[in-house]
Amino acid sequence: MSTSTAPASAADDRTPVLSGRGLRKHFGRVVGLAGVDIDLYPGEVLAIIGDNGAGKSTLVKVLTGALVPDAGEIRLDGRKVEFRRPQDARDAGIETVYQTLAVAPALDVASNLYLAREERRPGVLGSVLRMLDKKGMRERAGQSVRELGIQTIQDMGVAVESLSGGQRQAVAVARAGAFGSKVAVLDEPTAALGVKETGMVLRMIEQLRERGIAVILISHSMPDVWAVADRIHISRLGGCAGVITPQSHSMTDGVAIMTGAASVESSGHEREG
Repeated sequence: MSTSTAPASAADDRTPVLSGRGLRKHFGRVVGLAGVDIDLYPGEVLAIIGDNGAGKSTLVKVLTGALVPDAGEIRLDGRKVEFRRPQDARDAGIETVYQTLAVAPALDVASNLYLAREERRPGVLGSVLRMLDKKGMRERAGQSVRELGIQTIQDMGVAVESLSGGQRQAVAVARAGAFGSKVAVLDEPTAALGVKETGMVLRMIEQLRERGIAVILISHSMPDVWAVADRIHISRLGGCAGVITPQSHSMTDGVAIMTGAASVESSGHEREG
């Protein structure tokens, strides 16, 4: 169950770190998003759930610059932004870990953390000879991994291809934690992982939240969602069927809303206060 000390609510008067209003996206005659509103607050885990084709992936791609919305607006810390490509979102402090991981198996852990962000050595060696600061990147990579409580990866020089599935996922999440100064978006981070490795990834998500990083978690695993989410955005038919919490609604309620068998109003037991 979530341990956040300041869970966001529908009446939260804080400024969202990331928000969308009236987001629409069409693919020909197919409706990807039908005017979706979404808010993500600092230091919270917002899960997005929904059946295949419900619009959750399209929503996340719009929020992270992989797709440009046909209508609507996105705000970051209350300011309107326009992401035309994923790099725009990354430059703004939004890191995304896709289900495909996007790690380079032949490279070592440190090189993966600094992929496309390689740092050069100080002085002439870096500015003129353009030599990479491999030692410094390994040291800083190790610090990032330790800060997330990852104990199964000790050597930053080991090739990622030699790691287990859970360890590879840990590298990808550590990269998001190291460079996602505002938001980390995790797409199915526990897919195809065993129980032990899933637990490790969930603990990493909690570590990101404790560091004040807002997390968007896309997952088909209801137990994982109910274990770490502060709020749950339910995508359905390109829209939002409602936003619930693990305290107000059970997993059964969430699935019923997701499939259209129930509504937010007809299920759950909202707590007062």
